[in-house]
Amino acid sequence: MRILAIAGSLRRDSHNARLLRHVAEQAPAGIVIEIWDGLKSIPPYDEDDDVQPAPPPVTSLREAVATADGLLFATPEYNSSIPGVLKNAVDWVSRPRQSTPFQNKPSAVIGASTGSFGAVWAQAELRKVLASAGARVVDSAHGVSKAHEAFDAEGALLSEADQAACSNVLGGLIGLVEARSTQAAAA
Repeated sequence: MRILAIAGSLRRDSHNARLLRHVAEQAPAGIVIEIWDGLKSIPPYDEDDDVQPAPPPVTSLREAVATADGLLFATPEYNSSIPGVLKNAVDWVSRPRQSTPFQNKPSAVIGASTGSFGAVWAQAELRKVLASAGARVVDSAHGVSKAHEAFDAEGALLSEADQAACSNVLGGLIGLVEARSTQAAAA
């Protein structure tokens, strides 16, 4: 099973990229979590530019989403919402609506922030946007608060509660992927 992971932060030492690396390292056997790092290369969405062929970075992202079994997003929270660059990338992939690779794609959202709430509002916003784009979003999320203090020097989460919660979200995503595979096999 291949999960595409996307961090919603461009910062070199992003807490959300670190969170995805931790989840990838802790994933069960047989689950490959591939971290996509091309967010910075996605141009601002402009319907005039949404033609075939799409800009190469957009084509790359759309193909990565289409070929993944599931998606795992980690978002920071900017002004109580999703970072603009992440929303922009979702906008590109969500079009055209009739052929979006988000359609019925199992997806999950986690997040990390330096504040006390762990990007809870941004996670809720991203889950709403993904569902609107057609994704099947896991009905749970987890936010790592005080992210600047949450990881050890090797990038592992220090809190067992955070570790368990991230594992639960990943487990929910794996369950959606398996259910989708079972439905496809039965069809």
